[in-house]
Amino acid sequence: MKASVEISMYPLDAEYGTAILKFIQRLRQHEGLEVQTNTMSSQIFGDYDVVMAALTKEMKTSFEEDKAIVMVMKVVNLDLKP
Repeated sequence: MKASVEISMYPLDAEYGTAILKFIQRLRQHEGLEVQTNTMSSQIFGDYDVVMAALTKEMKTSFEEDKAIVMVMKVVNLDLKP
């Protein structure tokens, strides 16, 4: 099953850009994912199990590295790649 995820990350820190860029870089290292970014959010496309495993791992890493982060995510069980 394919999945498409839109995720926005809001580090509650003055240096918010660093945490966001590190998160995106780690996601891009996962084989089988396509990661697209824009100024508002990131979109991740791939097999559901691969996408969710990568998000679980990389969200946990971000939460452990930074004091406070808010993440907002939408998931659909379709391939919505443009």
